[in-house]
Amino acid sequence: MSRRAKSRRKYARKFSTTLEMTNNKNKMKTKLWEKEIKTDQLIEKFTIGNDRIMDLFIAPYDVMASKAHAKMLSKVGLITKDESDQLIKGLNEIAELIAEGKFKINEGIEDIHSQIEFYLTVRFGETGKKIHTARSRNDQVLTAIKLYLKHELETIKYKSIELQNLFNELALKHSGITLPGYTHFQVAMPSSFEMWLTAYAESLEDDLELVQAAYNVCNKNPLGSAAGYGTNFKIDKEFTTKEMEFASYHKSDVYAQMTRGKSEKVTAMAISSIAHTLSKFSYDVCLYMCQNFNFISFPEQFTTGSSIMPHKKNPDVFELIRAKGNVLQGLPNQLTLLTNNLPSGYHRDMQITKELIFPAIEQLKECLDVLLHVLPSLKVNVNSADDEIYKYMYSVNEVNDLVMQGTSFREAYNIISKKIKSAN
Repeated sequence: MSRRAKSRRKYARKFSTTLEMTNNKNKMKTKLWEKEIKTDQLIEKFTIGNDRIMDLFIAPYDVMASKAHAKMLSKVGLITKDESDQLIKGLNEIAELIAEGKFKINEGIEDIHSQIEFYLTVRFGETGKKIHTARSRNDQVLTAIKLYLKHELETIKYKSIELQNLFNELALKHSGITLPGYTHFQVAMPSSFEMWLTAYAESLEDDLELVQAAYNVCNKNPLGSAAGYGTNFKIDKEFTTKEMEFASYHKSDVYAQMTRGKSEKVTAMAISSIAHTLSKFSYDVCLYMCQNFNFISFPEQFTTGSSIMPHKKNPDVFELIRAKGNVLQGLPNQLTLLTNNLPSGYHRDMQITKELIFPAIEQLKECLDVLLHVLPSLKVNVNSADDEIYKYMYSVNEVNDLVMQGTSFREAYNIISKKIKSAN
């Protein structure tokens, strides 16, 4: 084991031991806002809610933002270079523990922000407490969430592009194979597997424009806005913006705080758009796999059976993607209802946005992963258009042939309509 790894484990053990001691003796505050009067236990449990679970999603990004903040504090002279180096050393230790899945929010500590500051305080004493200089928990969580949303939107973008490419590859593979087209669930006109698959590739193209728009909205640095009204310390927002690789920073501290909820909502709109595409495609798959259509099929390992009917091959995976996609399309509405009746400034209502957006992102990524796994095994029925029920599918072609011979479209339509009615 390397010296660095041994050192990290040593301080991780020290951190856990010190946490237990301080909790038992009640010598150190474990909430950033805590005063002398203890909060009622039921109230504390209710207000913390699911933050100990949800905050693990943003833990790496809180560390990233804290490192940028520590460097900035040193740059503007609010802490010394040695203090900044100590804080960054501790934050690097935390980052490694997070990457290994060993950094948890312990009982008695409210959220990830308190846990990180507590670690630094245990590790470096008074220096650890200086990490919160010139910031509030409000801009701290907002910055971490924006960094998280940026990262997840990038991930969703690349998975969507991969799926888009797969649709195009499958379209090319099955080029020239007729697929009966339907409108109103009635036989309509000839289509093709190529047209069907490229339609969903193009749909994702539009979805990706919304993903990029959401990314652009999230790509602004709110750190330094504190509780929404700025700070009288002379901080350097341009420095932290570059450190965290934001495109720019919010000029208005009030608006920076107003983006809490708005950033989640625009991300939800992008998620909803992709979910719409995946849900509609999955509906098509369920329909086309039905024996009455028999346009496509998948290997048995991607289907499920029935408890009493041995012949069944159920498209459960696509039914679940359809269902999850439909639920995800309601996400923007949920966030609207949560945030639209609030004035400017921070309100604890915003805590609930985590419980909506974080699981939604995970569900969308899971749906994309499943489609990327299953779709390469798509099998198409090359003879699906040969069924007798499709004998009038080319009626529009007959109308168009008469038009090309000089007949007006309306007259040609009537001629072919009469032939169909007389079964001629």
